[in-house]
Amino acid sequence: MRPKRLVLVSMVLLFFGAPSTAQDRSTGGIKGKVRVETGAPAGVTVVVRQGEREVNRVVTDKGGSFLVQRLPAGMYGLTFRKPGLSVGTVENVEVKAGKTRSLGDRLILTIDEGSIAFIRGSVFNQDGRSVAGAKVELWKIQEDGSPKKIDGRVSNEIGAFVFRLTPDTAKYRITVKHGNAEPVSHDVEIDGAAVYRVALSVPVAPK
Repeated sequence: MRPKRLVLVSMVLLFFGAPSTAQDRSTGGIKGKVRVETGAPAGVTVVVRQGEREVNRVVTDKGGSFLVQRLPAGMYGLTFRKPGLSVGTVENVEVKAGKTRSLGDRLILTIDEGSIAFIRGSVFNQDGRSVAGAKVELWKIQEDGSPKKIDGRVSNEIGAFVFRLTPDTAKYRITVKHGNAEPVSHDVEIDGAAVYRVALSVPVAPK
């Protein structure tokens, strides 16, 4: 009697398990990779919707990749959101049963300039003339007071430069060096999304 009972149980499990496999084949998915203008591509929220109705959402991994599964066949739109970045959308994505639609890595989220801080500066010499080609470095002042370099660039043809930062409260140091002259620096405290302007005068390089 016991062997027959085991066979019967196995048949029942097989019977109830079959619809699950059929259901998987009746749905599809969407995958892709999100790139960002600055920062890490991880943590971008991907909202899948039909019209204005949300049907699913996932978050990108550390490489910016995402995968949405178990979507009934049909047309979908996707919205991509991350604080500090512009909102991205993709419309009219067709999902077919049993297939995963790939969007590739075409979507790039740019900086939302209304939610970041700018340090805009100008480099002059002692005669008040613009200095092009000056080496400009951005340092973040740590809690222990030590500086940590986080970015660098060269002043343009009119002596200007700009750094784009998160609006979090922090203290930064701008260091400018031109030729063989001694470097000059200026500290800037960031306390929100705004434009912070600095002007630095570099000494004449010794001959």
